[in-house]
Amino acid sequence: MLEASFGFRLASGYNNQLHRTGATKPNESQWDSRPGHAVAFFLIPSKIVVFSENFNFMRMTSSPAEKLARMFCLGLAFLLLVPSPLLAQRTAVEPPPTIVFMTDFGIVDDSVALCKGVMYGIAPNLRIVDLTHQVNAFSIRDGARFLFGATPYFPAGTVFVVVVDPGVGSSRKAVVVKSKRGQFFVLPDNGLMTMVEDRDGIEAIREVTNPDWMVGAKISSTFHGRDIFSPVGAHIARGDDWTQVGPVVEQLVRLDLKPATLDDKGLSGEVIALDGPFGNLITNISADDFLQLGYKRGDKLKVTIRGREVEMPFVRTFSDVPLKQPLLFIDSRGRASFALNQASFAAAYGINPPQPVFIPRKGH
Repeated sequence: MLEASFGFRLASGYNNQLHRTGATKPNESQWDSRPGHAVAFFLIPSKIVVFSENFNFMRMTSSPAEKLARMFCLGLAFLLLVPSPLLAQRTAVEPPPTIVFMTDFGIVDDSVALCKGVMYGIAPNLRIVDLTHQVNAFSIRDGARFLFGATPYFPAGTVFVVVVDPGVGSSRKAVVVKSKRGQFFVLPDNGLMTMVEDRDGIEAIREVTNPDWMVGAKISSTFHGRDIFSPVGAHIARGDDWTQVGPVVEQLVRLDLKPATLDDKGLSGEVIALDGPFGNLITNISADDFLQLGYKRGDKLKVTIRGREVEMPFVRTFSDVPLKQPLLFIDSRGRASFALNQASFAAAYGINPPQPVFIPRKGH
């Protein structure tokens, strides 16, 4: 426990200088006619302890002025021991404004750093979280999927700056979107918001047209991440009025995402992505839809992927099957996925999303 101490002196009467006679026992201690008393304050986290040099603090022979001073000291000590809500509010740490940044720029050049430099120039106390800069180049679907997966873990007020923008410099709009969860999204209007919109809902949309919220005397036609999306995101995170960014937009561009369908024969879905370097197949089949087929962990089933039938068990995790053997499992995002234990399913079976998937009902 951290302890520190300092002396505090209360003085009364005509002399503020502390003076003491040479007594050797506490009950023999006397303060001379020059009033004053030394008190040690010990600071302990969330608490202050007061210790008087004279253990018979209130019994000591003294003048009325000294008694008044001692009573004042005890009253002050009591007040210091009582927690103060105002003090707690002042000492509470204010979290910095947060931007979650995602692009398909990669990390081989300075593009990401330049965008961050623009943001810090506008809001120096900003906290920037890199969601990923390894979105497959030009893949709006992958960007939408990552955005959908990340947003539930961030609080209201978070600003997401997303630059997956194969249509940069074209007639596509740059927009700011506020979701019904109170999060902001600064991105191109190209379908990136489709999955978040379906789950969270949209409160308002505005097109970015205000040049005061952009940077550069001449806006680049190919680097809107630096010149438009980054400064706009920083202005919003800083607390500027986001409605000043430009006019209202009524509707967003949407991706054509086909949901999985369930019928008497089974479940038809799609491989929508690969799980990074591991080569697992990510599908659009939810765990709830899959479990309606009647399978339990340990059951074997035959799955048709891109016209090829593959037999595998439904298991909890990769190590439930031998090395390099296929399996079906429910991934961390709650979707049916396919993998090989410590190998790439995509490489072994030549899968490049999107690809159709069919899982039959148990017993069919």
